[in-house]
Amino acid sequence: MKKILALAAVAGIAGLTACSVSAPAPEESGGSSESPAAVETGASSAAPEPTASGGAALGAKEACERFNSLFADYAAVPAGDANGYEDVYLQAEDAKDTVAGDLQGLFASLSLLAIDQSAAAESGGEAAQASKDAVRDAVFANSATCSAEGVTLKL
Repeated sequence: MKKILALAAVAGIAGLTACSVSAPAPEESGGSSESPAAVETGASSAAPEPTASGGAALGAKEACERFNSLFADYAAVPAGDANGYEDVYLQAEDAKDTVAGDLQGLFASLSLLAIDQSAAAESGGEAAQASKDAVRDAVFANSATCSAEGVTLKL
């Protein structure tokens, strides 16, 4: 069952990674007449914009802080505790649904790492390097957004 979850997470990351470089403007169906510059300017008022995009509830600052919190939870799980890693996986999946655009990659990559580590924990191993690299890449991809909000992403 865990291998199926891990494969689903890997497939999800692959799809998300392919989409993460595209501009988030197509997601915003309510403001089709807005230019990308207007969307960027509107990012400073993070609370109203995410709710207008259809269900996202966290602004950039809150999303960055939430990622830091979840990554700290991930790091605090004892090495052999598969259930602890699965809990982080589930929380990251839930958090992914509360953000829009490239910030989803932070939580998608963390959920991949957590489920990968959960599967490896049963045999005493570690998560695959590709999972670790996905988190690192997502952090680098979103560091400017989070820094602009006054949050430093931590690994």
